[in-house]
Amino acid sequence: MKFISHLVEGEDRLALLINNRIYDLHDIDARLPNNMQFLLYDWEDSIDMIRVLHDEIKAGNRTVRSKSVDEVLWLAPVPHPSSCRDGYAFRQHVAAARRNRGVPMIAEFDSYPIFYFTNHNAIQGPGEIECMPDHFKKLDFELEVAIVVNKRGRNITAEEADDYIGGFMIMNDMSARTLQMEEMLLNLGPAKGKDFSTVIGPWLVTPDELEDCLVPAKEGHVGNNYNLAMKCWVNGVQVSEGNVSQMDWTFAEILERCAYGVDILPGDVIGSGTVGTGCFLELNGTGKLNDPNYPEQWLQDGDEVVMEIEGLGRLVNTIKKVDTDFSILAKKK
Repeated sequence: MKFISHLVEGEDRLALLINNRIYDLHDIDARLPNNMQFLLYDWEDSIDMIRVLHDEIKAGNRTVRSKSVDEVLWLAPVPHPSSCRDGYAFRQHVAAARRNRGVPMIAEFDSYPIFYFTNHNAIQGPGEIECMPDHFKKLDFELEVAIVVNKRGRNITAEEADDYIGGFMIMNDMSARTLQMEEMLLNLGPAKGKDFSTVIGPWLVTPDELEDCLVPAKEGHVGNNYNLAMKCWVNGVQVSEGNVSQMDWTFAEILERCAYGVDILPGDVIGSGTVGTGCFLELNGTGKLNDPNYPEQWLQDGDEVVMEIEGLGRLVNTIKKVDTDFSILAKKK
């Protein structure tokens, strides 16, 4: 199933996307959760009933009022995550970025999955991404896949962790590289380089929709893995291409670490980290390594960023510069 969140009279509402039509859950059955947060907390009691109703509508056996995809104001599918973490699952990206900087690969990458917390209040969906002037000093996209947790858990193992995944989404982990690199010099962060926007969408896809795409995890790893092509275009020009199956650490393994000694909660959003070739930082570094005169590319005001992951849809955003001259870079002592 595909779930979307959209705005209705100032409130986020939950709907199913079926045959390119939008069906509000509350219109299907008033007993169903009417927003994503309620659904995630009521998942085990609601999901089977929703699946039956979904299949009836899809087969034409149930008549329910619906809207076209153009009639609704789209939000992030999980508009109010309880938290947002981002992982570091693609070895290809990490190795290339370090090679481009002339430093060796981190041996510990293969020992355990890591993640950082980002700003769950800066989650957004399709549409404009507002950026401050400092963000435009090496503004970057990051092509990723994300999950949302659908039940509470603590000290869960990787072998059982896939049962805690409610669905999958495209993620664009926006990055202001100048801010990020400055703060990382102090071995803490990233923070201001990342906290202004994290984009997820356009919809949440439940794991059953992706069963035909299951492939084995990489050798020595545990958990579900998926053969899903990943692509990104900037202003109509394709700049990135990869595959979810290239994840070295699975989401199950990342969840095991997230839940060690702490509760994971319904509504926790967790990103995979950047796929290989999935950001300008890596692409520029590789280009300069091969040609010192390679022209760097960064996102600019008005740029359109389109991300596509097979089975998960297309996430479209436009970069917009905020009209202000306020700068924290200019306030450095």
